[in-house]
Amino acid sequence: MVDMKLRIAFLVLAAVWTVAVTQSSLAAQAAAAPAARTVWDGVYTEAQAERGAATYQSACSECHGADLSGDGFAPALTGAEFTGNWNELSVGDLFERIRISMPPTGPAGVTPAQKADIVAYALKFNKYPAGTTELEGKADVLKLIKIEMKK
Repeated sequence: MVDMKLRIAFLVLAAVWTVAVTQSSLAAQAAAAPAARTVWDGVYTEAQAERGAATYQSACSECHGADLSGDGFAPALTGAEFTGNWNELSVGDLFERIRISMPPTGPAGVTPAQKADIVAYALKFNKYPAGTTELEGKADVLKLIKIEMKK
């Protein structure tokens, strides 16, 4: 009987210890993880969007239009089509799509930094606010920024 009580006490103690360690680990992970951001948090700068406008005009406007409205073949980068395609995804997802496939005649002709500038221009065009830090030309960093249609 005493042996059974010791086993039960040991199992209870082990369970309590496991829960405590798990909660401590989760709290440490949450503290180490960067805070979730959205496009409403000012994730690009005005200067970056201006550079992006110039690059967009030379590398993208032929297909996506000067007003980012698309041409039927190339999708719109503004309005309902843009928000319908990208709402709830990340800026990193958008950047990756552009990085690996745009422009279709030669994706390597536009650098990752220039593509981040183009994304900044698209965000500005869609009336997301500018901030004080530029978007980086790195998908893993940009995946931490969510595109949300509404604030």
